[in-house]
Amino acid sequence: MCTGKCSKAIAIPLYVLAGVSIICNIIAFFPGWSTEYAQEDRDGKGDRITDEVKYMGGFIGGGLMCLIPAIHIHLTSSNGCCANRCGMFLSIGFAAAGVVGALYSLATAALVLANGPVCLFKVIGDKDASWGRPFMNNSGSYLGDSELWKTCLKPDDVVEFNIGLFATLLVAASVELVLCAIQMVNGLFGCICGTCGGKEEA
Repeated sequence: MCTGKCSKAIAIPLYVLAGVSIICNIIAFFPGWSTEYAQEDRDGKGDRITDEVKYMGGFIGGGLMCLIPAIHIHLTSSNGCCANRCGMFLSIGFAAAGVVGALYSLATAALVLANGPVCLFKVIGDKDASWGRPFMNNSGSYLGDSELWKTCLKPDDVVEFNIGLFATLLVAASVELVLCAIQMVNGLFGCICGTCGGKEEA
């Protein structure tokens, strides 16, 4: 496959994955599909939103830091001056930025899944329920035990909500990481050989 075609094949899925990452991160600010908790968190009534959500790993890392490289990588798929060697060379740097963004998103998502969400829960022996992270110290073992998910009283179904969103982010970031790494290699070959668009037209 020509390096130009390969760039196009990489860029298109990156658009989709970046969009998915941004959407997941935005939705994560509304646990239980409610704006109530985001409002309370903003008003200083205590932590209602999981800390890692505020790190914006999906929005910045898997989103913008992969979307911008995707645009450039897509543009390098066309044949230009000097078989677009300059564009392919620059795509290596953009793809490297995408790798960093994907790693950031991946790390953030993994951290959320390991530590669990912020929720209202009641510890045995305590009189009142309190907000916190009941799964913070169990190394993600709660993921396989749906009975433990009932520990969280509010927001509704917050554990399933978090797992669904951040598992999606984890997968998206992993694929973005692979695609950007491939583009770094593809960009190197494109820099040396060009996009071979001229050969296709001959």
